[in-house]
Amino acid sequence: MRIDSHQHFWVFNAERDAWITDDMEAIRRDFLPTDLASVLKSNGIDGTIAVQASQSHAETQFLVDLSSMYAMIKGVVGWVDLQSDDIAKYLADFSQYPIIKGFRHVVEAEDDPDFLIRPAFLRGIQALTTYQYTYDLLIRPQHYSSTLACVLGNPEQQFVLDHMAKPSIKTKEFDAWATFIETLAGFPNVHCKVSGLVTEADWNNWTVEDFKPYIQHVIGSFGKERIMFGTDWPVCLVAARYEDVMKITESALIGFSDEEIQAFWGGNAARFYGLK
Repeated sequence: MRIDSHQHFWVFNAERDAWITDDMEAIRRDFLPTDLASVLKSNGIDGTIAVQASQSHAETQFLVDLSSMYAMIKGVVGWVDLQSDDIAKYLADFSQYPIIKGFRHVVEAEDDPDFLIRPAFLRGIQALTTYQYTYDLLIRPQHYSSTLACVLGNPEQQFVLDHMAKPSIKTKEFDAWATFIETLAGFPNVHCKVSGLVTEADWNNWTVEDFKPYIQHVIGSFGKERIMFGTDWPVCLVAARYEDVMKITESALIGFSDEEIQAFWGGNAARFYGLK
């Protein structure tokens, strides 16, 4: 089974989705499973992990409801108020839906560099561990230090790094990012999505070669068992087609056995998210 480990659905709302700016015209509209089905089929992808795009419990329910109608959705990474005193109650309520595999907070939008180590947030992470949910890390460089501290303090929690921590491919920033990746990969409970890269490059002038050193560094750091393919569709459409994202990724998979190739394109994601 080939799995896209990271994509989104939304009914576009200009106020709620203010992060979709005017220069992202290609995605300032609704994106639903009917928009994705033919794309998956033409690219040989069997299913996806639908990841939250807005921060509300209603968003999680929206994705759960879609999953009940569309078999392509193999798992949901929702949003829950991890800092709430009622986090255990919320997780107990969500546990009635086996399709929910984990949760995410858009930490990259948080100005506080220590957001991930706030006491209330850490209590939320501990609750995820208790309920055996995964956590997707979406961060920027200002969060490197607190990310490492959060992971260090939660060795039983399963984490996955979204979009390889979003290196600035457009400006060719590498060294600080590479050091962070090497350090984070030292924690065996952290995995990494090879996803979301085209939007970190020059949207109109990228080449396949721009991405290779970043992807290969992640492979070298995390190994071939803790990485998984994702597109970040439809966000990727501001810079590339779905098949372009696949081509970029495939070009960097050097020295993989057939078994390792299969694991990268689906097996690793299925194991991490506990897909059937």
